Amino acid sequence: MAQGEFALIAQYFQRPVQRAVLGVGDDCALLAPQPGMQLAISSDMLVQGRHFFADVDPRTLGHKALAVNLSDLAASGAQPMAFTLALALPAVDAPWLQGFSEGMFALADAHGCELVGGDTTQGPLNICITVFGEVPAGQALLRSGAQPGDDIYVSGHLGDARLALEALLGHVQLPPAALAAARQRLESPSPRVGLGIALRGIASSALDLSDGLVGDLGHILQASGVGAELQADRVLARMAAIAGVQGSALKLPADLQLQCCLAGGDDYELCFTAAADRRDAVEQASLAAQTPVQRIGRITAEPGLRVCDAQGQAMAQRWASFDHFAP
Repeated sequence: MAQGEFALIAQYFQRPVQRAVLGVGDDCALLAPQPGMQLAISSDMLVQGRHFFADVDPRTLGHKALAVNLSDLAASGAQPMAFTLALALPAVDAPWLQGFSEGMFALADAHGCELVGGDTTQGPLNICITVFGEVPAGQALLRSGAQPGDDIYVSGHLGDARLALEALLGHVQLPPAALAAARQRLESPSPRVGLGIALRGIASSALDLSDGLVGDLGHILQASGVGAELQADRVLARMAAIAGVQGSALKLPADLQLQCCLAGGDDYELCFTAAADRRDAVEQASLAAQTPVQRIGRITAEPGLRVCDAQGQAMAQRWASFDHFAP
């Protein structure tokens, strides 16, 4: 490398820390959660060619690399504290590093989350972030608390990220404005940290949607030992980021809409459950976090997941969510 590892870190990634006791520069960072708080920790990896295109804007990529981790904290109801970055680079590219670090730090600063360490090396482009948050002891949102009769909710929008991917791969044609709106959702997701915090004590279970609604909701069902019914028309209504382009909804094949919304992946919205008598509390949490939510189904005692049409009839089609090891 033309530029040494430690000089690279110092130039693009080392900043004074405010919340951490000790940040970048020593063998270990030191974090001190507030009394009565527990640490919430999560890691995610982004690999070029698997999770992002080679020509993605580096500032956008810096944002997404941190956003997907903050989304995990949101799903636990945790307040972000700090993160580490492990970065493999084919070569030192100063403009790329500048844009990547700016995008990452802009989101980090918005959530009060500090870079406290990590590693850099030469190799195929690979980004791995570990994020640390804090949550009051006993108040973390888990996957295992859903009960029969609970409502199922999602935040924000579903399906637009998958629609953008289909368009970028040439499988569907979109008007330029629609593609731009959908691609924004794919490349710059919004971690719902405020909503996760607002749902403490309200949601009975929660997770973030990274691999698709059907597959990810299945993790809640398995952990909680319950089943679920989803209303397809309410799920499709969440494909809103591109619905109002040029004043009218896009005319998309029904099966494509269902695939995008039910199994699309890369939404990074929250899916959560709450008792039916907590609907007012959920609405207040949504307002407090300035994040829309939609009730899309209910938890059942009968195992399994059913997707129902507008008449309440189970749909025969099955949808497969993203699999990291699929051929």
